[in-house]
Amino acid sequence: YHTAWAIGTQGQTGKLMYVMHNSEYPLSCFALFENGPCLVADANFDTLMVKLKGFFQNAKANKIESRGTRYQYCDFLVKLGTVTMGPSARGISVEVEYCPCVIANDCWNLLMEFMQSFMGSHTPGIPSVFGAKHDSVYSPGDTMVQYMELFNKIRKQQQVPVAGIR
Repeated sequence: YHTAWAIGTQGQTGKLMYVMHNSEYPLSCFALFENGPCLVADANFDTLMVKLKGFFQNAKANKIESRGTRYQYCDFLVKLGTVTMGPSARGISVEVEYCPCVIANDCWNLLMEFMQSFMGSHTPGIPSVFGAKHDSVYSPGDTMVQYMELFNKIRKQQQVPVAGIR
């Protein structure tokens, strides 16, 4: 969604809000504001957005999604997905979670070692969301921020990319 022109002041660009859903949390909806907070709401948030069409307008052409398979290997959860925009595949997403740990920085080295075992040189660096959360509990909103960053990166690229891991 983007802010409606009627409420924006002249000379300012409209703000973006990304409404996201995650199959791991089917009763929740995530609204991420550009460079701002992540709102976790009831799944009916989409209905509310329709009623707010005077303030936020839907940018339907920008729908992007990742669909794939979920695997569990011991304490690790691995989700592989195909990222699509409209009818075309645009990339691959790989999400890795170490289930026993809720403080992401405490297990980052273990996650890196695990990812290197099957991704080799394509293993990414530490995600930007970790920089703001040194010793705090990792939340589903943090995962959604990483998906938003991945999707925005894919939107900007013209060729088929391979990216994105938590």
